[in-house]
Amino acid sequence: MAVGDEDREFEHSALSGSFSHDGETVDVEIYRFAGTRDPWQLAVVHMSTGTTEWRERFAAEEDAYRAFMAVVERGGLASFGPTVSRVMH
Repeated sequence: MAVGDEDREFEHSALSGSFSHDGETVDVEIYRFAGTRDPWQLAVVHMSTGTTEWRERFAAEEDAYRAFMAVVERGGLASFGPTVSRVMH
């Protein structure tokens, strides 16, 4: 994050929210700076293990959600567990 970015407001996608699978729940956050056409950013917050952020930025919020779902389909929500790197892609 650049200097001054912490003071800016974010716009969250309607695709953001809680996601449950096999008894576990994470919060999916798809966001960008409010009032811009900046690419969307993706982060997954797991209550017990912290946040996993993607380095990749997405042109469309749907692309970010598909990236999240691809990880879930490959390894379930365990993909966001403590042994996984906190930054994806």
